[in-house]
Amino acid sequence: MVGLTADGHRTGRIEARTMTLEFNVVIEKDEDGYYMASVPALRGCHTQAKSLDVLMRRIKEAIELCLEVEQPVANEFIGVQRVTVTA
Repeated sequence: MVGLTADGHRTGRIEARTMTLEFNVVIEKDEDGYYMASVPALRGCHTQAKSLDVLMRRIKEAIELCLEVEQPVANEFIGVQRVTVTA
C-alpha cells in the first residue's frame, strides 16, 4: 500500500502488473485507398488510415482502449479462404 508521511514523502511501493496479449488483426484496403483494420476477438475494435504504419499505431491504441471496457473472446484463427461466386 502507498501512503504519505507527515512531511509529504511516499511510503510503501506500487506494484504494476503488465501482461502481453497478442491479437489477430484483419487488414483490408478500400476503394478510396484507406487501410482498414479490425480485431475479431474484440467487438467493435477497428480503425482506418492512409498508411500501414499509421494503421498499426492506431489499431494498437484501439485495442488498448477496447480492453479497458471488455474482455477478448477466445476465437481460434483458422485462416483466410477466397471464395468465388457468380453474381
